[in-house]
Amino acid sequence: MYSTLVRLAESATTKPLNLLQASATLYPPIPLIVLAYCSLYRRLLRAHRRLPIEMRSLGDAYVKDEFRRHREVNNPVHVMGFLTQWKMYLDELPRDPSDSRNFKKLDPTVFEKMSAEQLGQLYEFMHATKEIWKPTSDETS
Repeated sequence: MYSTLVRLAESATTKPLNLLQASATLYPPIPLIVLAYCSLYRRLLRAHRRLPIEMRSLGDAYVKDEFRRHREVNNPVHVMGFLTQWKMYLDELPRDPSDSRNFKKLDPTVFEKMSAEQLGQLYEFMHATKEIWKPTSDETS
């Protein structure tokens, strides 16, 4: 532990902190980020194969659109947030979509962090999915 403190003390200088240089050391280099993008993209599309066809087509279109929109983003903080949220989504996807117990409700803290526009989009999405998943008269009898 002593050697760690010595190295920490030696690293402190009288020069002001260069934020660009500091952030470059904290985040992975760009080629690793591109690799993470591609890997996560493939894993998401593979995970969607287990979903019913309607959910798969909606999910695939959304994933492709989001990844296309964020292809040119260079801000490492934004990129890490983007990848983290998609990884969390991937982890939440059910292994067996026919089991309704696998689906979770949204955490209330997520609602608190959403903007009015995001809440409006979520409300529209809720009504759109209710229309799609309405049982037909053939299924109920």
